[in-house]
Amino acid sequence: MADVLIVLALALVAASSTAAVLARDPVRQSTVLALLGLSLALLFAVLQAPDVALSQLAVGSALTPLMLLLSVRKVRRRGREGGSHRNTGNRPGSTDREGRR
Repeated sequence: MADVLIVLALALVAASSTAAVLARDPVRQSTVLALLGLSLALLFAVLQAPDVALSQLAVGSALTPLMLLLSVRKVRRRGREGGSHRNTGNRPGSTDREGRR
């Protein structure tokens, strides 16, 4: 019975990791990454490593996707605010070497 659970957990890990690789949108990637963390926590629990499973649950399925989502949000916000100044390389209100805005 334990072997069947291990095989099922490994199949879930393989499926979720493949989905994480194939996802193109960073927001979807973070969601799938959270599912991968959950499946890995399940695998560790099945393999009778509850401390590793709890660590994986906290870090792999909660903190890492949250940090990824916050990073994507910050990058998108900067892209919207500074999108018109991207071509010149100047920040709003700054001047270039020759004193032009």
